[in-house]
Amino acid sequence: MPHSPPPSVDLDLRLVRYFAVVAEHRHFGRAAEALHVTQPSLSRQVRRLEEQLGARLLDRTPQGSRLTEAGEVFLPRAKALLRSAAQAAAHARAAAEPSRITIGYTTGLIVTPAVRELRHRHPDADVQALHLAWNEPREALLEHRVDAVVTRLPIRTDQLHVTILYDEPRVLVVPLGHRLAGKESVTLDDIPDEPLLRVPDPDWNAFWRIDPRPDGSRAPDGPLIEDFEDKFELIASGQALAITADVGHNRLRPDLTAIPLHGVEPSHVVLATRTGDRSRLVAAFRKFAQAHLTGPRPAEPASAPPPSSTSREETERRH
Repeated sequence: MPHSPPPSVDLDLRLVRYFAVVAEHRHFGRAAEALHVTQPSLSRQVRRLEEQLGARLLDRTPQGSRLTEAGEVFLPRAKALLRSAAQAAAHARAAAEPSRITIGYTTGLIVTPAVRELRHRHPDADVQALHLAWNEPREALLEHRVDAVVTRLPIRTDQLHVTILYDEPRVLVVPLGHRLAGKESVTLDDIPDEPLLRVPDPDWNAFWRIDPRPDGSRAPDGPLIEDFEDKFELIASGQALAITADVGHNRLRPDLTAIPLHGVEPSHVVLATRTGDRSRLVAAFRKFAQAHLTGPRPAEPASAPPPSSTSREETERRH
């Protein structure tokens, strides 16, 4: 004989929240203060919930209140129900008309063209850009500090939607006095014993130190760093080298030089967002990022000023 479906119960989420707060404080008086309601009113609301469920959830004691066996079973499910309701409301708000979005970006990456287009197409939206440290993008997304991030791989991609925007060649950064400075290009065979800077992230080290090497050997260890600027100081002082993305030699310190590193895969610049985020602003930014963020453009030569106020010698030298 088939089982009858359990009777449906229309739970009032407000009552569920009241119960959860009492369960947290283990005291009706303190819970009433936290909820800004009177204690008799709170007691009535919890009794209403118990009537809806057909089970007593709390017992009063001289010390306050305690969960019954039914209350112990219901509490984690009540918290999950409240979290689910909050998430459903957040997703609904995000899918509604655009209102606010924060775009994160990490060092050396430019998001301005896509951000500008987003502001132009959605003039009523509050569009912000926020610089993040190299190791912040995933946490910033999951903590809702940002809604999209333009960054470089590797990052952990579970719970994230990742789109590759473009690739950057990798280069070896050395001090000007280094034996390799001035070479047109290098390979890993040129730096078998050169110490390379490390960071406290195994995936990042594996990619940016190319560790292990294709032949199985390990990359020599250099100093451990956490701050981006420390990297350049340690390289300039001759303590280690670093493999980085080619973001333009003009962005380096004058006492450093970058040499193209051949025979390794490029760096991947990506757009990362939260999985399942259906915000119209996020979808719009993804579209504009794919259209506008296609890699660094070569620097254009500066246009010459009009020769009217210059000497003939200066004019002839320019031409």
